Amino acid sequence: MSDILLCDRRDDGIAVLTLNRPHKLNAISYALADAVLAALDRLETDAGIGAVILTGAGDRAFSAGGDIPEFSASVAAGAEAALRDFVRRGQAMTARIESFGKPVIVAVNGLAYGGGCEITEAAPLAVASDRAVFAKPEIALGMPPTFGGTQRLPRLAGRKRALELLLTGDPFPAARALELGLVNAVVPHAALMDTAVGLARRILRHSPLAVRSILTATTRGINASIGEGLAMEAEQFGRMVPTADLREGLDAWMARRTPRYSGR
Repeated sequence: MSDILLCDRRDDGIAVLTLNRPHKLNAISYALADAVLAALDRLETDAGIGAVILTGAGDRAFSAGGDIPEFSASVAAGAEAALRDFVRRGQAMTARIESFGKPVIVAVNGLAYGGGCEITEAAPLAVASDRAVFAKPEIALGMPPTFGGTQRLPRLAGRKRALELLLTGDPFPAARALELGLVNAVVPHAALMDTAVGLARRILRHSPLAVRSILTATTRGINASIGEGLAMEAEQFGRMVPTADLREGLDAWMARRTPRYSGR
């Protein structure tokens, strides 16, 4: 089994990336985290791709979290090695997913434990199979989450609800993830990928420049004061004013026709 991130399909402006370690429940090894970062770097500059779907291979797991034997070796080598090899790599991966200039939709097809849950928290959008199960089990290993879970989960779910999950490590079903704001929808397992693709296509109807500006303003502004956030929103609008896409959107609306965006 190859320990890589696969680009399974690039069709109609959508790239589908699959975590391909089903024999390890798609645990996130160092090589897999690096592959996620490299794939996103390639896709960011690919003008033919407007959205990315990230899912897991097999029917059991999206990702069961970090590769414990691998990071255990880093822990044994000391704090400096563990921070460099494991924590910074994982945080870089989730930050890249969170701030990516094109929408990343996570399709949670099974277990989303630890790092798998943190990827879901970081992604702008997520759809879960009704078979999906989530957990923050790091406390059972004697450690806190390290890919952003102590920060993003409270911002999504609220401090008390997040702390219950972080401090108990108890698993919770997809319906609870929906209630907490971790996912946008829960669908029958067989409909998962069609739902994710459908969501991506609904976004691809619009200007890619406008999509990027909304993602940027939201991601940068969500943890800022309202005044700072409004300034970021205004900045992104200002960047759109001279574009052909804004002119086309306005002209199409006034002519009551479907816009034809050029991404310029």
